[in-house]
Amino acid sequence: MSQSQDPQHDDDRLAVHRLRLWLQMLKAVRHVESQLREKLRVNYDTTLPRFDVLAALHAQPEGMKMSELSQFLIVSNGNVTGVVDRLVTDGLAERRNLSTDRRAIQVCITDKGRSLMDAMVEDHRLWIDEMFRDVSEADAARGISIMLDIRKGSAAVAKS
Repeated sequence: MSQSQDPQHDDDRLAVHRLRLWLQMLKAVRHVESQLREKLRVNYDTTLPRFDVLAALHAQPEGMKMSELSQFLIVSNGNVTGVVDRLVTDGLAERRNLSTDRRAIQVCITDKGRSLMDAMVEDHRLWIDEMFRDVSEADAARGISIMLDIRKGSAAVAKS
């Protein structure tokens, strides 16, 4: 049997391609994140974690519990607490006690935070569009499909 007919060889080749895909995805994400961090620092004197928290709060005007925020951002409560502390100090977010649960804290974006986020969201969209300028609409759609497949596959592995 030739290598091209050997199922094990095909599996090995596919595994190598998947590994290469992972490494290229990682490099691409790190590169884009690095560019975004720099643009946020230079243009808004802010960080990517602050942007991420504000973006989550901007999308949920009624606010989010700290635990919901950390789950949404896929980070620990401790990581979110420090970022939220600084956003509150800067007047971009506020903490509110929940009437339904005195132990829980709701974090909400302020008007100042919303105004800042409105500007950052538009710039963020333009920056991403520029960084992805060589990606066609069809490739972007296929890339989204691939990322969803990867998330589905990795979720299945996590459950096993």
